[in-house]
Amino acid sequence: MKFDLTGKKAVVTGGSSGIGKAIVETLSAQGAQVFIIDLNENPSHKKAGIPTLTADITQSKELGQALAVLPDSIDILVNNAGIGFVGNIEQTEEEDFDRLYQVNVKGVFNCVKAILPKMKKLGGVIVNMASIVSHVAVNNRLAYTMTKGAVLAMTNSIAKDYIRDGIRCNSISPARVHTPFVDAYLAKNYPGKEKQMFDNLSQTQPMGRMGKPQEVADLVLYLCSDEASFITGSDFPIDGGFIKLNGN
Repeated sequence: MKFDLTGKKAVVTGGSSGIGKAIVETLSAQGAQVFIIDLNENPSHKKAGIPTLTADITQSKELGQALAVLPDSIDILVNNAGIGFVGNIEQTEEEDFDRLYQVNVKGVFNCVKAILPKMKKLGGVIVNMASIVSHVAVNNRLAYTMTKGAVLAMTNSIAKDYIRDGIRCNSISPARVHTPFVDAYLAKNYPGKEKQMFDNLSQTQPMGRMGKPQEVADLVLYLCSDEASFITGSDFPIDGGFIKLNGN
């Protein structure tokens, strides 16, 4: 079976909802033993026997204590947890900037640093969630762009530093993906105009629609599998043509 992860042990951050949930369920369906790191546990994962380690990835001590229950070796780490913010530099307060840095940058740093010793023994795969804004400018995304640019740079550095340890590190750069977060955002900010705004947001991708969490999860699966064993230090846009075909 292609993309077989039987016997592999995987850690997925932010795995309780949205894209992370699709990643967890996809890796699990391919045979991986998956551990979730999140602030909340999804009841469906509890029912399926997929453990959630409740921890704040911005706090290295708390994270280390939560990860103490992990096996001695880990094969896969997917750094999916992240938060967003809308605003240009004038609209971004220092507190906003710091909050995004803590989660999107320091959180990735903390998780890689904690898991790496468990991965160096037998080699493994790290997949980081970057973004289209790692490559092109998007209006009013100053702080978010800063963090995702850092994730892309970290990916390259980790890939270079640990290639001789048999560790591959790649990133994925999604455009807009239809998750429950999008629906909640539209309901809160555009009551009564949700469909119109959803269509407007969808049209920003040249393909005329948003991505699906499962499409991102399938790309993660490929990068985590032996079929991608010759790939490291690379970024994979999954963006409906946004980067190359949107006039940027």
